[in-house]
Amino acid sequence: MEAKRLTAPISDEDILQLKAGDTVLISGIIYTARDAAHQRLVELMEKGEELPIDLVGQIIYYVGPAPAPPGKPIGSAGPTTSGRMDAYTPQMLARGMKICIGKGSRSEEVKKALQEYKAVYLAAVGGAAALLAKTVAKSEVVAYPELGAEAIYRLEVVDFPATVINDAHGNDLYEEGVKAYRREPAC
Repeated sequence: MEAKRLTAPISDEDILQLKAGDTVLISGIIYTARDAAHQRLVELMEKGEELPIDLVGQIIYYVGPAPAPPGKPIGSAGPTTSGRMDAYTPQMLARGMKICIGKGSRSEEVKKALQEYKAVYLAAVGGAAALLAKTVAKSEVVAYPELGAEAIYRLEVVDFPATVINDAHGNDLYEEGVKAYRREPAC
């Protein structure tokens, strides 16, 4: 199957064409955010204050990149466990985020919010941090520099690979995979 190409900002039409199991290649701008940044963003939302980035149509990658080696825009940049962001994800989706990228499964609340707000959850390959970093052409901290690796970075990526795990139609690749390969016990 050929990979689907995406460029942010992402529209509802882009999202509704994606199905669990699709491979995507993302080029353009994505933002990074982990636990601490998510907490700060949601606190600002709850206070009705302006966010340091506009989430509408955007992609958030759950990563805390390693420092950039000389001559490179970023160090290793592998996904972190997405479940740690589950408490914040519905609010982020409500503010317009269209894609989140990480590793691992998501809560039922997040899966319902993905459907409600027409968004998808993608998995990046864990253990391939150095390879994923090669897709980053440019990197800059745009918010919360005091958080170090957990600051919000603006990444310019070219052909960043990921797989659709949860689509906006309620499908879950992890659940489908278990069903497809489940074996009944021998008698």
